[in-house]
Amino acid sequence: MIQMRLPDAQGLYNPENEHDNCGIGFVAHIKGKPSHEIVLRGLDVLLNMDHRGATGADKTTGDGAGLLMQIPHEFITEVLDVSVGEKGTYGTGIIFLPKEEREANYCIDVLNKYIREEGLILV
Repeated sequence: MIQMRLPDAQGLYNPENEHDNCGIGFVAHIKGKPSHEIVLRGLDVLLNMDHRGATGADKTTGDGAGLLMQIPHEFITEVLDVSVGEKGTYGTGIIFLPKEEREANYCIDVLNKYIREEGLILV
């Protein structure tokens, strides 16, 4: 039997900071059908996870707990009026930048560099 243990402290890592999780929540339609009901159930899961500290120290920010959901193709093309490829041929993302303008501009430059290197187009 293999015995698992935490790694020794080194650099910025300290095993004393480790603690167990109580679980995760996952809600999906078995056939991948999107619906508002799934979002509502996901919000219920988040409310039921509050006991594990799914909020920051100020009780207004999170610890990363949240919902991962698709943005409908029609929302992007009709509501946002953004020209993109066919449904399923593009990706979306949210990027949080530093508040300091110089640091934010540096991050944008790095992001644009990798977008170009990968042959992608930023819209």
